[in-house]
Amino acid sequence: MSKKIAVFASGNGFNFQVIAEQFPVEFVFSDHRDAYVLERAEKLGVTAHAFELKEFDNKVAYEEAIVTLLEKYDIDVVCLAGYMKIVGPTLLAAYEGRIINIHPAYLPEFPGAHGIDDAWEAGVDQSGVTIHWVDNGVDTGKVIKQVRVPRLADDTIDSFEARIHEAEYKLYPEVLESLGVEKK
Repeated sequence: MSKKIAVFASGNGFNFQVIAEQFPVEFVFSDHRDAYVLERAEKLGVTAHAFELKEFDNKVAYEEAIVTLLEKYDIDVVCLAGYMKIVGPTLLAAYEGRIINIHPAYLPEFPGAHGIDDAWEAGVDQSGVTIHWVDNGVDTGKVIKQVRVPRLADDTIDSFEARIHEAEYKLYPEVLESLGVEKK
């Protein structure tokens, strides 16, 4: 039996769309009610849920609501795809070993929210993409798979970023298949 997945995204949802076009996604969750990923989900016929941390008394209550949602759908794997919140202890305790994240750099190089910009500013000749298990650190979990992306001599930040995203769109489906998620 294929594993059930949910995708978490905070913004545009390009990685969500790549995943949802190839795999059955039980639902997408966004921590922003106005995130474009919710429109993408509607167009793809994927159930969407959104609520924001500020709607709760604290992060524990917010994450308890997320856990309730995950349990309702019997989710096996949570795929973070541009989800810009740090996973806290409540969610991690309930789903440790079942949350994966994609990061637009070759970890441990350039962790955090600005991996592409940080790599560009550092002037590296290559960066990459990493998919890793989520732990209690920021981009510190055990690496599942990585790929290098070269910085070409004629690159602009935009062309460099575009190639990193192209690598993401190939890597996430490969990793999901390796984890036992069956394609549509």
